[in-house]
Amino acid sequence: MFDKLFIRNAIDRSAENALDRRRFLRSASAAGMGVAGAGLLTAGAAGNAFADTSGWGHHDPHAKPSDGAVLNFALNLEYLEAEFYLRAVKGYGLSATMVTGKGKPGGVKGGRKVKFKTKAVRAYAEEIAADELAHVKFLRSALGAAAVSRPAIDIDAAFTAAATAAGLIKPGQKFDAYANENNFLLAAYVFEDVGVTAYKGAAPLITNKTFLEAAAGILAVEAYHAANIRTSLVAAGLEVPSVAISNARDSLDGKTDLDQGVTYQGKTNIVPTDANGIAFSRGADQVLNVVYLTPKKATKGGFFPAGVNGEINTSRANG
Repeated sequence: MFDKLFIRNAIDRSAENALDRRRFLRSASAAGMGVAGAGLLTAGAAGNAFADTSGWGHHDPHAKPSDGAVLNFALNLEYLEAEFYLRAVKGYGLSATMVTGKGKPGGVKGGRKVKFKTKAVRAYAEEIAADELAHVKFLRSALGAAAVSRPAIDIDAAFTAAATAAGLIKPGQKFDAYANENNFLLAAYVFEDVGVTAYKGAAPLITNKTFLEAAAGILAVEAYHAANIRTSLVAAGLEVPSVAISNARDSLDGKTDLDQGVTYQGKTNIVPTDANGIAFSRGADQVLNVVYLTPKKATKGGFFPAGVNGEINTSRANG
């Protein structure tokens, strides 16, 4: 289920190539909007803030993927976020009409309604859930017949594995992301920062200007979400486990220390940036390292036990 090396280290180009491009552009134009994201970066390494396209090619590691392939990769992530947040605020996830498409469809394990104790956190969760649902609807509309189906998602087991790796629980214990407000915030933090860096990494790869503008809009929304979650973590006194989660993510996506918790260099760190105020990017393969919960090259694992659907589906080897 989960790569043992992660636990050990953490604790111590066309819409889907077959799609007619003109039909793809027409469907997206009818939807009217688009996709993008933002992230973090270590001080003194400003060059890393800009996307490395080597993580976005399927057959050729240096190939630039199509707009459709990038949007379908984003759709996989939006499925995950939507399912996580909808279950937290409503007790159920996406409807059957929102999950069909190309590739192997899958169900969702885990998730239930959270008993929020703080009015602001409940409001944040409800708003984010609505936004993620809207993102799924938009991407599916833009991609049309090329949209991938929702892959199998395992929320409970993956969060337990991630929490174990971060040292938040002991091996053999269970981490329930929905048990209480604090657990929910820590779980949301795993997604939000990764989503931001993924969209920022994808943005320079989008060729169509309509999609790019819309992508920038989604990027901004994801960054707003991340700031809400990070602020809530500080307000709840969860700085220490936040840093542990950041360190765990760093153990997955490569040797460079890019991730930052909600405290950094002894100060509160709501907006993680480099010395130039620029957020960093993750390649798709690095994003998959995190959601597959492994620093190895893989095509499945973690939150996606059968892998993601679409052309971009393989993590990198970071050994």
